[in-house]
Amino acid sequence: MSRAAKRWTSLVFISFAVALIIVDSTIVNVAIPSIVRDLKISSTQVQWVQESYTLVFAALLLVFGTLADRFGRRFMLLIGVGIFIGASVLAALAPTGDLLIGARVVQGVGGAMVLPTTLSLINAGFRGRDRGIAFAVWGSTIGGMVAVGPLLGGWLTTYYSWRWAFGINVPLGIAVLVGVLATVTESKDTAEARRVDMVGAVLSVIASATLVFGLIEGRTYGWWIADGNRRLELSGWKWPFDLSPVPLAFAVSALSVVAFIWWGVRRRRRRKSTLLALSLFSIPSFRNGNIAALIISLGEFGIVLSLPLWLQNVIGYDALQTGFVLLALAVGSFVASGLSAAFSRKLTPIVLVRVGIAAEIIGVACLGFVIRASASWLDVVPFLFVYGIGLGMATAQLTGVVLKDVPVNLSGQGSGAQSTARQIGSALGIAILGTILFTSTGSALDARLTDQHALPPQARSSIVDTVVVSAGGAIPGIAEKNSAVGAAAKDAFSDGTRNSAFAAVGFLALGLIATLRLGSAGAAAAAGAGAGAGSGTDRESVGKNDGDPAAAGGRR
Repeated sequence: MSRAAKRWTSLVFISFAVALIIVDSTIVNVAIPSIVRDLKISSTQVQWVQESYTLVFAALLLVFGTLADRFGRRFMLLIGVGIFIGASVLAALAPTGDLLIGARVVQGVGGAMVLPTTLSLINAGFRGRDRGIAFAVWGSTIGGMVAVGPLLGGWLTTYYSWRWAFGINVPLGIAVLVGVLATVTESKDTAEARRVDMVGAVLSVIASATLVFGLIEGRTYGWWIADGNRRLELSGWKWPFDLSPVPLAFAVSALSVVAFIWWGVRRRRRRKSTLLALSLFSIPSFRNGNIAALIISLGEFGIVLSLPLWLQNVIGYDALQTGFVLLALAVGSFVASGLSAAFSRKLTPIVLVRVGIAAEIIGVACLGFVIRASASWLDVVPFLFVYGIGLGMATAQLTGVVLKDVPVNLSGQGSGAQSTARQIGSALGIAILGTILFTSTGSALDARLTDQHALPPQARSSIVDTVVVSAGGAIPGIAEKNSAVGAAAKDAFSDGTRNSAFAAVGFLALGLIATLRLGSAGAAAAAGAGAGAGSGTDRESVGKNDGDPAAAGGRR
């Protein structure tokens, strides 16, 4: 196999590694009802089965991205996939809810090793136009797998068992391990060995975990005052205070960020290594690109939260049918990789980013207009396809823009920071859009029950709370008992889904505006790269002065 062929084959297995962790993060949502019936788990355990993975995953992205630079990117990828396979076996065989949650935590560790490492391997292994195509394939894989996960989960859960939703990771993971060993070339920071910044690592984990926890759990436990009916529980211990744990989590996160920056500056003054090279933020494309990525992530996956609930609870599709509808998003995302490759010679990456975001805006806005209780899959599939094209194009090309000027020896750090920014943006977006979805659903249903059915306040409040707390899952049962009230609940949930979609459009529009700062920055960076072509020592020396913003900025 030629060197070029081996490099492109390696991209296939790198993308499969990404697919493995992305599918698992979405497939579990479809399997939850079967897990509840089989393991008899509580609502609190259900919540932790879904969210323990996300918390651990988000908290460790930066740490493992940096460690990959030090100890080897392919090595870290192999370890991550291996851990993920082992944890998937434990999850598939779990006899209790607590053991399943523990397995999900370990899966989060493995996933956090995989995602930033795949990014840094692409950043280190591809150059020029090839890098744009490689990132297009990587980004389209993420967008596509977000939609394929529910389809695969629905099929496995319906015709086999929820345990196969985890068991499927074993043969897929083994194939990835074999492919990576055969095709991926090792790369790492070749500078002199440096001690790992353990204090910085701990601070980054605390900052990320508490921030994501607060964003995910705010609606559940209360943004300020603790919900009397829903208290944080861990192994029998229940949150005892009237103040919600959410503002405390935000405060701990903010203090940890301040301490992380202070500690990093202090270590650099002593000429010691840091977990994250703060000089990276002196690179305009990296700094502005991460800001844009965070804002765009607020709106990108919001519709993926609300649309499956609407399709199942209002339109009446089962999990497998819902997966087939969402497949249009996956098809669009995969088409985007071909379009990116075709237009990469004529359009710059930042233009492709803007075209992708514009397609996302059009797709989600049109979905908002067609969502109603009487809609069908024919109404939503075309716009999901357009949204998928935009998602695949924007995700991939923006990632390439963010990492374009990051020195190869800092690829893991840059990838970890970029992945963390996206993860935090997604968590914040889901928190905001989820609040909009359920708040507007509750308000619309309360108004309909007041105006159309004249129900007494207590009965009306009970129905509204049931619909909102169940995330719409109670609507089919309500419709069986009272078709008129059920119809009002379907209309209200459609209103909430529509409002959530329009809010996502607003965030995407802000993200599109944020990319305007990338135009001049990208041009300046490109000019600097052209002027210094062939001088690899300049770029590598940024890593050796990885805490000195002036040194990095001066060279650019």
